[in-house]
Amino acid sequence: MARLGLHTFAAAPRWDVAAMRALLPKFETHKVRVLEIPLLDPAEIDVTGTRAFCEETGIEPVCSLGLPDDIDVISDPEVGLAFLKPAFEVASGVGSAALAGVTYGTIGKISGAPRTQAEVDGTCRFIERAAKLAAEHGLRIGLEPCNRYETHIMNTGADGRAYCEAVGAENVFIHLDTYHMNIEETSYAQGFRDCGEFLGYVHLSEANRGAPGSGTINWTEVYETLAEIGFDGVTTLESMNHVHPAIASALAIWRPVALNPDDVIDVGLPFLHRAAEAAGYRYE
Repeated sequence: MARLGLHTFAAAPRWDVAAMRALLPKFETHKVRVLEIPLLDPAEIDVTGTRAFCEETGIEPVCSLGLPDDIDVISDPEVGLAFLKPAFEVASGVGSAALAGVTYGTIGKISGAPRTQAEVDGTCRFIERAAKLAAEHGLRIGLEPCNRYETHIMNTGADGRAYCEAVGAENVFIHLDTYHMNIEETSYAQGFRDCGEFLGYVHLSEANRGAPGSGTINWTEVYETLAEIGFDGVTTLESMNHVHPAIASALAIWRPVALNPDDVIDVGLPFLHRAAEAAGYRYE
C-alpha cells in the first residue's frame, strides 16, 4: 500500500535527528511513514544516529540531492561520479533503498537552447555509470524531471521515460514532482501515465511551494490518476518551507512560501489525506 512521506525541508534546512524526533507525535498523527533526507552535503549526515532513529521508529528513509553547479556530468563525468559516491554510501548507510532527485545534472543550469543530441547522449552515459555505482551500494537511482527554468535536460515524464529506456538499467526510475508537472505537463494524468512502469517516486509539491491546498495544483486529478494507475510507492510532501543554503538560489527561494510555517505540516498533511481519500487513494 502507498506510503505518505515528508521532505525534511518542511521542518528544517538540514537533516537533524533531534528535530525529527521532536516531530514524531505529528508524524504519527498524520501517518507519515517516510522521511526524505537531502544529501546536498553528505558529510553533514550522522549516518549511525540516523539509521538507529529510523530502525527505532520504523520510519523509512529516502535520500535525495541535486548536483552542485560546478559539476558538468557531460564534459567531466568523473567529477559527478565522485560527488555521488559518498552520497550513495550515506544513503545505503542510513538504510535508504534509493537516491532520487536531480541525480543526472545541475539544478538551475540551462543552455538557453533546446538540449542537443550530444547532451542527451552524454547524460545517458552518465546515468548508466551512476546506476552501476548505485547498484554496487544496493541502491536504486531516481531521475527527477524539472521545469524549464531549472534544466533543459529533462522536463517531463515522457522525457524521463526516454532516458530510462535509453539507459536500460533495472535500478533507474522516474521521480515526478507536481510542482514541475504544473509547469511542463499537458496534464498531471498524462505526465504520470507517460512514465509507465518507470514511475517510482512522487513529490507532492504545491504550485507556490507552500502547504498543499494553498495553491493551484489540481490534487483531485493527481490522486485520481495515482489510484487509476495503481501507484503503490511513496508520495512525499515537498515544501521549500526551509531550504539548504547550497540550493536556495537555484530554486529561487527568496521569500517565505507559507505565512505560517507550521501550516505546511499541520494543514498540508491533513489536506493531502482528505484529497487522497476523496479520490479513492489509500495510504497505509
